[in-house]
Amino acid sequence: MGTVALSANLPQARLERVGVFALFGIGATMLFSIAAAQILLGLSVLCWLVLHLSRRAEVNAPPFFWPLVAYAAATLVAAGFSLNPAISLADSKQLFLFLLVPLVYDFARGQRADTLLTIIISVGAASAFVGIVQYGILNYDNLGRRMQGTLSHWMTYSGTLMLVICAATARLLYGTSGRLWAAFVMPALIVALSLTLTRGAWVGVAVGVTLLLLSKDLRLLALIPIVAIGGVLLAPQSVIDRAGTILDPKKDLTSIDRVAMLEAGVAIVKDYPLMGVGPDQIERVYPRYRVPDAVKPTNPHLHNVPMQIAAERGLPALAAWIWFVITVFGGLFRLVRKARNKSLAAAAIGGMAAMLAAGLTEYNFGDSEFLMLLLVIITLPFAANRDGGLPS
Repeated sequence: MGTVALSANLPQARLERVGVFALFGIGATMLFSIAAAQILLGLSVLCWLVLHLSRRAEVNAPPFFWPLVAYAAATLVAAGFSLNPAISLADSKQLFLFLLVPLVYDFARGQRADTLLTIIISVGAASAFVGIVQYGILNYDNLGRRMQGTLSHWMTYSGTLMLVICAATARLLYGTSGRLWAAFVMPALIVALSLTLTRGAWVGVAVGVTLLLLSKDLRLLALIPIVAIGGVLLAPQSVIDRAGTILDPKKDLTSIDRVAMLEAGVAIVKDYPLMGVGPDQIERVYPRYRVPDAVKPTNPHLHNVPMQIAAERGLPALAAWIWFVITVFGGLFRLVRKARNKSLAAAAIGGMAAMLAAGLTEYNFGDSEFLMLLLVIITLPFAANRDGGLPS
């Protein structure tokens, strides 16, 4: 009987091994090729589903997964009542990425979680190097031609660098291993992010890192003016000029346009409070709600995560998203106080704070590459500390 049981478990062990390797492959490719990462995601999800069916096991996930399920349900309802249901339902395929949460929770248990974060930091450093080469050699050095690494857009690139910087900072502050590597790659990450000229990601890093410093030791805040002065002395003039528009947004057309988008968003929500206009339908209705101060004639999204969700998917979807954010932070702050591996929880806290700050001027939650990386990072601490990972 024991031999039969052992032979029956062998295919499951192999299947889990394939799923884990595919998950590590996702971590290694999502900052370089979204196509490769999503193929590996499909393979890993297939392994995960077959394992669950064969074991007749229920789905396990961190508490914040269920608000995401509610958000997905609200999105699908909004898509069904959309101004163009066919386009909205096709756009909703991004909801498939939410399966990363139970996937990482099962396949990245224990020490695997720390290994996966090391892969993400290392790949982020390689991505930063690619961007620096683009800036220094290929003349991706101005607002008309901005470095984007191996990703499709500079906003996506800067957003992923922002999350990796928060993860590396968390490892420096809380890690028991890998701190030297995090310190080694940090200069490249910071330089690359600075050279993207992406203000939202700069603000996101500032908020995320400041929160991490506060959570570790209030005295560490003394580092902030030192770093700021060093940045001003070393940064090229284009970076200094770009940073100046944060302090005086009225002189910057993109800042003016973002305020106009918010005004248009409020009007859209008033007209479509429950279901929104439907996923991928903002560009269709924007000209009708465009205010006189707006710069662009139309926009594909409203450059603000809460406003975009409310206008596109309705207030119930926004409520589910807020529930998700609150649940994530509640679980993470508990882990950073009590878990054995605090660096993973700290990385997730910094990443979430950075996402929220940057998401006030960019719809980063709707960016597939960014969303994949965020979901992996915020799930890792829960995966590492399941099955008795918390001290009594």
